[in-house]
Amino acid sequence: MVALRLMLVDDEALARQRLRHLLDDIAPELSTEIVAEAVDGIDALEQLDTAAVDIALLDIRMPRMDGIELARHLARLPAPPAVIFVTAYDQYAVKAFELNAIDYLLKPVRAERLLAALRKAKPLPLPVNAMQALDQLAPGGRRHLRCAERGRLLLVPVADVLYFKAELKYVTARTAEREYLLEESLAHLEQEFAARLVRIHRNCLVARDAVTGCAREQAHDSTSPDPNPGDKLVQPELSDPHWALLLKGVPERLPVSRRQWPQVKAELKI
Repeated sequence: MVALRLMLVDDEALARQRLRHLLDDIAPELSTEIVAEAVDGIDALEQLDTAAVDIALLDIRMPRMDGIELARHLARLPAPPAVIFVTAYDQYAVKAFELNAIDYLLKPVRAERLLAALRKAKPLPLPVNAMQALDQLAPGGRRHLRCAERGRLLLVPVADVLYFKAELKYVTARTAEREYLLEESLAHLEQEFAARLVRIHRNCLVARDAVTGCAREQAHDSTSPDPNPGDKLVQPELSDPHWALLLKGVPERLPVSRRQWPQVKAELKI
């Protein structure tokens, strides 16, 4: 039998050591190989760039990035590993796991329970109801976004993002320092971070707390020539003159579409 490739993620070295001992105990019945160990979610994501993992055993309470946020990131990988939470959570949280088919092991972990969980785990994306359970246990969405750049993994703090803009198949996240290209959907970002973002255009979401004001943009010609000679003039999407938002830390002014302006004005109270 091919050995299951495991990643152990726990900030406590003794907890990882106990899992290793339990895996040795069940080795005659199930072949496993520990291909990576991590002390928190950020460490785990960095290692996953070079390690192929079938099953990730995740502690929940960890510094920097906890197990629930890590599970959200894993679910977005092209070939996500199966996720088993190793938790000392209270019975309320455990009940949420049970109702939504999220596998878990209660600390202290028992060998027979570990064996059963590993046998039934499959490297598949978490089902929709499981993702909803994670949202209930840790509302507010992820605290970091993944960005692959020149062969390395960058984690962008969501709190630093001023706006997201859709460009072709990518989304650009703009912070005060620079831009990052994300493999994310604008619609999903809007849903996950609804309390933080407001849509100002069909291709742009802005962080509410990044807006410092608005300005009336100078009017331009209301028509623009079609690139095909002989065709009639076409109307641009934005009305002229139009409103644009001013953001802290960056010089750009982001135009607000005529359709979105009433909602943006009401939500931002400007």
